[in-house]
Amino acid sequence: MSNTDSFIDEVNDEVRSDRFYAALRRYGWIGVLAVVLIVGGAAWNEYNKAQVRAEAEALGDGLLAALATEEGTARVDALTAVPAGTPAAQAVAEMMAASEQHNAGQTGLAVEALNRVATNGDIDPIYRSIAAFKALTLQVDTVPADTLRPQFEALASPGQPLSLLAQEQLALLDIRDGNTAGAIDRYQAVLQDAAVTADLQQRALQVIVSLGGTPDLDNLPAAGN
Repeated sequence: MSNTDSFIDEVNDEVRSDRFYAALRRYGWIGVLAVVLIVGGAAWNEYNKAQVRAEAEALGDGLLAALATEEGTARVDALTAVPAGTPAAQAVAEMMAASEQHNAGQTGLAVEALNRVATNGDIDPIYRSIAAFKALTLQVDTVPADTLRPQFEALASPGQPLSLLAQEQLALLDIRDGNTAGAIDRYQAVLQDAAVTADLQQRALQVIVSLGGTPDLDNLPAAGN
């Protein structure tokens, strides 16, 4: 290589170096900002996790403290007073308070509380379904079956989280109405559902046999937990 070529290469290297540092000075802030955003985002994410964890721990401590009080209205008041930072946490506290109201003989108040949760649009559907289901089961001995049946049927619709439990309640209403064949058919359908749990499957088998039916055990799905 000639001295001229070597000189040209050195000049080109210097030009590229100058351009690189000029670009770095001009656009380097983008890289710095990206690093800040990444680090800041990670820190914010950890902060949010810590906040959620702290709220959950506070809710758990509050519920445990409320349950440690004497039974009756005092426990209901304590559960109602537990601070809840989210609609879901509030729903849990209200459903626990409703359970204590029922235990204290205040079933009417418990049903009203559960129905408030069930109709609260700010709460996740799963909590609303649980509250609605519990409110109905508290009334099976006092409310006519014809009144309860449409509401259980709504909860038993395909895709509903408590569909199988609602179907079981409908079968029990059939039994109460003397419709043994209908109850057996419902329990047979529950047995064949892929989402059936082991406990529900066992109950279905026992009721079918007790009603004089023969469980359809062909292609019986493996029950979940």
